[in-house]
Amino acid sequence: MKDQISFIPIGGIGNVTKNMYLYEYKDEILIIDCGLGFADETMLGVGLLLPDISYLLNSNLSSSGATGKKIVGMAITHGHEDHTGALPHILPQLAKKTGFSFPIFAGPLTAGLANEKLNEFGIPVRVKAVNYEDGEIKLGSFTISFIRVTHSIPDSSHIFIKTPVGNFYHGSDFKFDLTPFDDKKTDFLKIAKVANEGILCLASDCLRAEKEGFTKSEKVLAENIEEQMRSCEGKFILTTYSSNISRLNQAIQAAQKLGRKVVFVGRSLVNTATIAQKLGYMKLNPGMEIGVNEIKRYKDSNLLLLVAGSQAQANSALSRIANGDHKEISISPKDVVIFSADPIPGNEVSINSLIDSIAKRGARVVYSQITDDFHVSGHASADDLMLLMEMTHPKKLIPIGGTYRQMVAYKNLAKRQGFQDKDILLIENGQEIVFSKDDAVMGRKIPIKNIFVDEISGEEVESFVLQDRQKISKDGVIIVVAEVDSQTGQIVDYPTIISRGLADQENRTANKKVAKDIRDGFSAKKGRVTDWMYIRKKVGEIGERSILKYLRRRPLVLPVIIEV
Repeated sequence: MKDQISFIPIGGIGNVTKNMYLYEYKDEILIIDCGLGFADETMLGVGLLLPDISYLLNSNLSSSGATGKKIVGMAITHGHEDHTGALPHILPQLAKKTGFSFPIFAGPLTAGLANEKLNEFGIPVRVKAVNYEDGEIKLGSFTISFIRVTHSIPDSSHIFIKTPVGNFYHGSDFKFDLTPFDDKKTDFLKIAKVANEGILCLASDCLRAEKEGFTKSEKVLAENIEEQMRSCEGKFILTTYSSNISRLNQAIQAAQKLGRKVVFVGRSLVNTATIAQKLGYMKLNPGMEIGVNEIKRYKDSNLLLLVAGSQAQANSALSRIANGDHKEISISPKDVVIFSADPIPGNEVSINSLIDSIAKRGARVVYSQITDDFHVSGHASADDLMLLMEMTHPKKLIPIGGTYRQMVAYKNLAKRQGFQDKDILLIENGQEIVFSKDDAVMGRKIPIKNIFVDEISGEEVESFVLQDRQKISKDGVIIVVAEVDSQTGQIVDYPTIISRGLADQENRTANKKVAKDIRDGFSAKKGRVTDWMYIRKKVGEIGERSILKYLRRRPLVLPVIIEV
């Protein structure tokens, strides 16, 4: 049997977030990224989505690999939540199998952000910081090296992976910014160098494959932020992703020129700013930063507020400010609020509602739907993507980190560059691709399910719980309380119907006709039945059919059986 390596995406294909990819050689597994996803308005009571690691947990993992498969290491490409945020949820599950025996590597800032999150959850694991000048890292049969690229967060990386079968270039989120705000440019020389070693497959970011040209530089925003801040007579409030340190630095630089004090508002932003300053990625002059409790000592025109909550998270700092629930901060008509972030798909309705709330308080709100002066994407557009293809000269291509339509757009770009259909692999999460030195074929289709995390308890939520919540929100809930004779299994009287979410007339119909149908359904049954699980199920089934018949609704029906 010839040497083979498997590429298995657990998340990040077709859904943008939950990025997690496996490279598997014999009994060794290398993991790239460990990100989370974000719930939309249809996922009631859900805060986060996690990658489904059932495949890993069912792979007979061991710390040595002697009796099963072994995780030899993990590499994190950059510090965004959709690439690092699942670490505190996933690592404890893997620990039960491996005892945290595998190392995790990332760039300095990414490692700092990840370690802060692991600390917060009390997880005794540390991500090891890698300097870009460091050499190769040997992980079992794999050898990896980090390549600096530009993105919307400093310290972003591509990962070059050497395997016994061939070399892989894992090109996660990037753009080719020739004038980045921190002046740390993409290491084109290193990309060319690894390309000379030959690349079997390029797995590439494809999120903006539909957009022609090159993505704009971060630096173009600095002048716009300063100009807007100069004309603002009140508080200048800017919200962006907490990890968008380049954007935060641009606002801080403008505030420094204009003599405004800087206030970080929101736990995630405070944590990011603390880590970024500690590692030298963010610099503030002495006395420039003040705490939220000091705001009232200063005129509004002397304040820059950097506020968490650009995606309208329900309990975020910006949502509380907009709704008048923040103890220290209120919005006045002279304030300007800048949304310096695009909506994550699924968040548009919530963000528009938040913008309306701010506008009602008289402030001027600037957001991406009315101007692109305050946000540029961190992702490669068509020309960036084709340039990476041209530089790496891979034999095969896999678009990652985008929706299916963006994957198709990437395929069209690749064909313009001379790649054949058979060499451009469009797959779904869980679809294995098996590589040999001269070929790639589709392998197993590994089942991947949605893993939901409750926004209050932080515990995993089964899909049936979410379905019940959706039923209740749409069609209400009906509780059927039935008294059943313990000797005969027959209903003693008409059951009591308790409903929520129904109109008065619907409630009367339920109490009259649904109760009668349930009583009649048992009266017609001959013989003695005392299987209480069967009785409960039958009450629920009759109730559901009756409600659909009379009310044309499908509420959640909860049978309660009382033995008498």
